[in-house]
Amino acid sequence: MIKKNVLITGTSTGLGFETAILFANNGYKVYATMRNLKKADALNTKIETDNLDIEILPLDVTDVKSIHSAVSKIINQDGKIDILINNAGAGFGKTTEHTNEEEIRWVTEVNYHGVIFCTQAVLPFMRKQKSGQIISITSIGGLVGQPFNELYCGAKFGVEGFMEALATYVSEAFNIKITCVEPGGISTEFMKSAIEKTMINGQFATGEYLPIFQRYMAGNQKRASEGKEQVYQTGLEVAEEIIKIVKTEKPPLRVRTSKWAEKICELKTKADPDGTKIVAQIKENFL
Repeated sequence: MIKKNVLITGTSTGLGFETAILFANNGYKVYATMRNLKKADALNTKIETDNLDIEILPLDVTDVKSIHSAVSKIINQDGKIDILINNAGAGFGKTTEHTNEEEIRWVTEVNYHGVIFCTQAVLPFMRKQKSGQIISITSIGGLVGQPFNELYCGAKFGVEGFMEALATYVSEAFNIKITCVEPGGISTEFMKSAIEKTMINGQFATGEYLPIFQRYMAGNQKRASEGKEQVYQTGLEVAEEIIKIVKTEKPPLRVRTSKWAEKICELKTKADPDGTKIVAQIKENFL
């Protein structure tokens, strides 16, 4: 029996790392990609220890040549790509006023353009084989704008719109399934990276923004400490939701991964929680 293969971006740590291992343990051939292969030690150790069917490839989502090189290698080896998981991304929290041009371009490239270019690279092969699945890890920040996260949210809103529009015509025509996975928060290296990018001369905010930011952080810490609801999930918990989607015959357009995420997005999603109604409406009106 020929294994289904899966291309996953951003697998050096966190959600991507856990997703690669989980899929391999469930019988998939995994192409685990990352920008910096020097960060592959942990995954290589796991591959050797557990004898996992995972091949690590270099792929930088901000470099189109790098993306096409990885896709070409998979096609040359397997002749197909069954699943793309657009996982690579980076957190970013800083006021628009304090953000420079380079940072704006970077957060958009990593979180939005990277998804488009990776999707664009696999679509011709999925279209030709008349099957495929594209899953993009977005965020509740792709549905609900949040303080100090406007640039990150803007990029994730873009991914949501891109995936929604794509789903209105490629799913039925070419049997390519489209899903956005929307975690509320993941307690991984992703959070550490976001904090580091947020710092301004060792501070999280300055001037008139500082007291607002302090209230924001106090609220986050209070929710996490009270533990009334699951705010931050582990990478494995979200990875388990991803594999459920892949095993679903007719997966939804949108999936929140926790009760807390559902609650935060309720006003935006109540009329159409999984996005299937809006896709049907658009098809009815435009196609």
